[in-house]
Amino acid sequence: MKIVLPVDDKNMETDVCISFGRTPYFLIFDTESKESTFLANHAANSQGGAGIKAAQAIVDQKVDALLAPRCGKNAAEVISAAEIKMYKTMNNSIMDNINAFNDGKLALLEDIHAGFHGVGGR
Repeated sequence: MKIVLPVDDKNMETDVCISFGRTPYFLIFDTESKESTFLANHAANSQGGAGIKAAQAIVDQKVDALLAPRCGKNAAEVISAAEIKMYKTMNNSIMDNINAFNDGKLALLEDIHAGFHGVGGR
């Protein structure tokens, strides 16, 4: 299964990023092979629509689940339409969240907000 997390930097020791659409990178992690790939979020500096663009980028990666602290409504609609499940992260640690996901301990993400539309959200 391929999962994705918004992260602050391109290493496994970095934090989960609080902002989905404006995250600098996405970590794509394969729970079976344990392979990790970092994807630059080209939507991060967009004038508008960053969440939608970021959501489409992860949809294009054919991931099965998103692990994030929160998500905007427009991005969540794109992700849901692609049948990607969304889970709420429990803290800032990438590995804590991956392990909790693997153990079935993460709750579904319900913190869907209206979005920050032009104010960055960080």
